[in-house]
Amino acid sequence: MHAFRSHKCHELNASNVGETVRLSGWVHRIRDHGGILFIDLRDHYGITQVLADEDSPVFHALEKVRSEWVIRIDGVVKARDQSLINKNIPTGEVEIFIRDMEVLGASEELPLPVFGEPDYPEEVRLKYRFLDLRREGMHNRMMLRSNVVASLRRRMTEKGFNEFQTPIITASSPEGARDFLVPSRMHPGKFYALPQAPQQFKQMMMVSGFDKYFQIAPCFRDEDPRADRSPTDFYQLDMEMSFVTQQDVFDTIEPVITGAFAEFSDKKVNHDIPQISYKDAALWYGSDKPDLRNPIKMQIVSEHFAGSGFQIFASILEQGGTEIRAIPAPTGGSRKFCDRMNKFAQAEGLPGMGYIFWREKTADSVAQELGIKVKEAQAMLKSGEAKGGMEAAGPLAKNIGPERTEAIRQQLGLKVGDAAFFLGGKPKTFEGVAGRARNVIGKELGLTDQNSFEFAWIVDFPIYEKDETTGKIDFEHNPFSMPQGGMEALNGDPLKVLGYQYDLACNGYELISGAIRNHKLDVMYKAFGIAGYDEAEVEKRFGGMVKAFKYGAPPHGGCAAGIDRIVMLLADEENIREVIMFPMNQRAEDLMMEAPSEATNEQLRELGLRVIPQE
Repeated sequence: MHAFRSHKCHELNASNVGETVRLSGWVHRIRDHGGILFIDLRDHYGITQVLADEDSPVFHALEKVRSEWVIRIDGVVKARDQSLINKNIPTGEVEIFIRDMEVLGASEELPLPVFGEPDYPEEVRLKYRFLDLRREGMHNRMMLRSNVVASLRRRMTEKGFNEFQTPIITASSPEGARDFLVPSRMHPGKFYALPQAPQQFKQMMMVSGFDKYFQIAPCFRDEDPRADRSPTDFYQLDMEMSFVTQQDVFDTIEPVITGAFAEFSDKKVNHDIPQISYKDAALWYGSDKPDLRNPIKMQIVSEHFAGSGFQIFASILEQGGTEIRAIPAPTGGSRKFCDRMNKFAQAEGLPGMGYIFWREKTADSVAQELGIKVKEAQAMLKSGEAKGGMEAAGPLAKNIGPERTEAIRQQLGLKVGDAAFFLGGKPKTFEGVAGRARNVIGKELGLTDQNSFEFAWIVDFPIYEKDETTGKIDFEHNPFSMPQGGMEALNGDPLKVLGYQYDLACNGYELISGAIRNHKLDVMYKAFGIAGYDEAEVEKRFGGMVKAFKYGAPPHGGCAAGIDRIVMLLADEENIREVIMFPMNQRAEDLMMEAPSEATNEQLRELGLRVIPQE
């Protein structure tokens, strides 16, 4: 028999009854039933119930065993009584009567529980991550991650892509985030950098003639942490293709991503993915990563407030570049809900959020309209002498009057019991809040479908933006995207230039970012020149790529999909640390390995470095 196991802890069933077997694993749970000890023995694969009574030669040794000890047991497979069968586990028909036992690894008292899924402080979980990973939920999420990566790799290979690895130690490159610098021992005073992405390498692969590349690539960025972003490193499905259009990239990557989501989730997956311009996404959803599970679309309603009695909005519209947007809220037509959303806006740093809601006419409003007492109005409504119907309510409705409120209602397609919320100013100042308000409204009113994955391509990103203070033109998005219209477009108004750049959003998260690359040096020099970078600066910053493009570069494009976010969505988690094996905490610290740590004086001398103490 094998030194540690004849079977794994998920394999035994009724067909093994009577066999002598050997299992090894962790003591998951112990139950003492007075003269009989039941132990749930756990390994990577599953759980088997083992037991010993006082007749077992190792009964007294087993009494000393505690949770999370690693043991090896020998025993005989017995059938469970019919009433005691556990249908929730593969081994639920049998149990093992222990004849021999060996302690392979004893455990001290646990700093956090492994049995069950209790809510425990994250700092403790990360410090003892090796224990946290023993929990069933964490273990299952790590296995999900492994299987998702394997699926993505298989799907890319089936599409004719070749997997190549790019360097981990490279040159510093301005990719939009801070680099992690690595001092060089052999070249004192000089530094390598960990790659923020394999961007330049994969483009140079296309120049080298490799038609289809992919990689499950580690990326390193010194960023502030968020719930959906790791502060140090992350993995992406990176890919690049030659001789392709934007649509070719979409047609290639869509079935890879949607196929993986369909494979690992029971939720609905939309395979017919819409393409939405960046401009429309900002208008309709207040975000370039919209959650399309929520059907609410915002609309511009400026014309209904221009010159109106609501002076705040009327005054805003007298300034250039401003507008008023409405967030429809079907079924949200109650003062209580409207007040709650108003408080949400105040928590977001705004004075409030205007609202109108539509309701059946009340006796109060009929009395006011006809100049009679409320009781008379009630009687008239009951008898039909007075017409009921719909009315708009709320302070904003009173200020702009019934004609304007009715025009707003008709534009938004609302009815009795519905509401609308309003924000105004220059769009960039309120779009983010409007987008978050739309999400809250959708969830609170039960409009957001929680049982689906809704994808959307966001396209037509503007390449440039203008600093309103300095008037300087700079890149708003990826500077390496091919401008739509090429050189001709760059000779016009920079703020109207759109790039062949695209993101794939899913349920409010950005999953993919990519572009058709600018592979023409004259167009690249012109594009950077508009943003104030001369040719010498471009060659200094991106020398390798510039050099490569001088020797025949094919049209090419690609994208990168965030592995961590994909798994986070599939696992139905909101914190990315729940799907990363050994994540950093919110302060970018590895509590388990105690990193970052101070270097020794010997290490610093070898690198020619000196640490200046912080004041």
